[in-house]
Amino acid sequence: MQNIFDFGTAYPLTWTHWILVFLAALIQGLGKAGLKGLSPIIVTIMALVFGSKASTGVLVPLMVAADILAVIYYHRYTQWKYLLKLLPSMVIGVVIAGYIGHTISEPLFKKLMAILILSTVVVMIYMDRKKNQEIPSHWLFSGGMGLVAGFTSMIGNLAGAFANIYLLAIRLPKNEFIGTAAWLFFLVNVLKLQFHIFVWETVTVKSLFLDLYLVPGLLLGFLLGVKIVKLIKNDFYRKLVLIVTAIGAFMILFNNPI
Repeated sequence: MQNIFDFGTAYPLTWTHWILVFLAALIQGLGKAGLKGLSPIIVTIMALVFGSKASTGVLVPLMVAADILAVIYYHRYTQWKYLLKLLPSMVIGVVIAGYIGHTISEPLFKKLMAILILSTVVVMIYMDRKKNQEIPSHWLFSGGMGLVAGFTSMIGNLAGAFANIYLLAIRLPKNEFIGTAAWLFFLVNVLKLQFHIFVWETVTVKSLFLDLYLVPGLLLGFLLGVKIVKLIKNDFYRKLVLIVTAIGAFMILFNNPI
């Protein structure tokens, strides 16, 4: 099938590819608007079209653009106290992965992360059923979750699951959850962008040019997501994030390497 736009040999996209990447951009917008846990779907679609490593060069700038939308809309709800607990160790995780991430087997990494996510979700559900209202406050919890989130974010753009679990564990209401996550991922993704440009060299002029075509899908997804999130009550929102996060972990676990 003939290419629609000429991006050279780097991105020989067909109509089917364009539909898939537009869908991924739309889902990215939904996720940044507050429908959390959708990252594995986006990562899978992008990897299917571009391949695992090349897809990050397209996806990360798109994530930063979506983060800007989320920060603008939800900034007033940001809980800086909790963000600052998670951010330092998350930055350390990104930096470590930025320099050694390319040496790790991707299939093994994804399976380990999926098992860890599922295990944590099971613990969260168990605590909810026991009506355990205790909020984890030890620095090892925030530090450990931040380190793992940063590392997985750099390698596989999978940090959302661990950050979601942390924000659920400290029992932030819906809007505070989304606002805190918005600033957290904006700062982390801007840092990741530097590694993708200068160290991994996955972000190029061609990948940025391609992202411009996907911005309408991103905007549409974000506007639609904001409307949907407004309809979701706090209690159900918490359950929804846990369920979607668990489904995403199963997708990672059973998805064949591309």
